[in-house]
Amino acid sequence: MSVPTTLVLLAADLVAIAVLVLGLYHPRHHRRDLVVAYVGINVGVFAVSAALASSSVGAGLGLGLLGVLSIIRLRSDELSQREVAYYFAALAIGLLGGLAPTPIWLAMAGMALVVAVMFVVDHPAVFPTSRGQLIVLDRAIPDENELRDVLEQMLGASVRSVHVQRLDLVNDSTWVDVRYVLPRNAQSAAPRVLTATAATTPTAVSTHTAAPTQTAPTATATQATPHTAHPAQAAPSYAPQVTR
Repeated sequence: MSVPTTLVLLAADLVAIAVLVLGLYHPRHHRRDLVVAYVGINVGVFAVSAALASSSVGAGLGLGLLGVLSIIRLRSDELSQREVAYYFAALAIGLLGGLAPTPIWLAMAGMALVVAVMFVVDHPAVFPTSRGQLIVLDRAIPDENELRDVLEQMLGASVRSVHVQRLDLVNDSTWVDVRYVLPRNAQSAAPRVLTATAATTPTAVSTHTAAPTQTAPTATATQATPHTAHPAQAAPSYAPQVTR
């Protein structure tokens, strides 16, 4: 692989990973540590795969490198399935740029395809009401139908899947992984109520607190000052008349 081709693919790789991480992942999920991890993995895989592609080893070791990197598990925070998808997308973009297929537009098209697919499947408009939580109940419920009814009443949603992870009859608790769907009207109405409350409450408090503190003390001070000043001036003139 020639140097100009490598530079072109490197530029395409950096643009693709920047759009994926800075344009899609961070604005949606706001994890700075994974931004560093995705960019570092992408550039590292690009450099290693480009070095292997230019040697006599071939592309087979490059694909083996992808398999080795996919099974490495570092001691870090647990990643969700969404973050694992971004992890493999960063790996795929780096490999496409480093392996350099014979028409280089294939690598660029593959990078664009990966970014476009991640943009669509991770868009907030795709399944906006689907939710999932790990809930710990304060009582043991061995019956799945009763557990589903309790969860629907507590969440106010339609429960689609219930998976009991732990049922503790001694401590009277239930650990359940639940998947549910929120009502569409509840999802759209909740932000409006919060916005209206936040907009009206500060104005009502400020008007009621400002009126007594600013106007009432000023009025009493201006009315009390003349009444206290007149007796103080008349007292010396009346005192000598009493002595006489």
